[in-house]
Amino acid sequence: MAARIPTAPIAAAGLVGGYAVARFTKKRQLGGVVLAVAGTAAATQWTKARGGKVAGALTGAYVAAFAGSHPLAKKVGAWPAVFGVAGAVAAASYVIVDRKAAA
Repeated sequence: MAARIPTAPIAAAGLVGGYAVARFTKKRQLGGVVLAVAGTAAATQWTKARGGKVAGALTGAYVAAFAGSHPLAKKVGAWPAVFGVAGAVAAASYVIVDRKAAA
C-alpha cells in the first residue's frame, strides 16, 4: 500500500506551483495544468477521506482561492496573494481532512 501524502501541501503546491509555472514560463495554460493536476489529486484524496460533500467544499475553496488571488494581488502583490490563499486552503485542508486522517 502506498503512503498517503497529506492534502494540505498538495493543495498549496498546486496554487503556488501553478502561479510559478505560469509566471516563469509565460505560458498561463501550463500553469493551469499544474493547478488542475494538484487540485484533482487533492480532491481525490479529500473524497476518499471525507466524502463528496467535504471534497466539493474544499474544491470550491481551492477554485475560489485561485480566483480570489487575482484581485488580492492588486492590493498586496502577486506573491503575497498567492502565498496567502495557498496557506488558507492548506490550513482548511489540514483541519478538515489531514488532521483527522493522521489521528
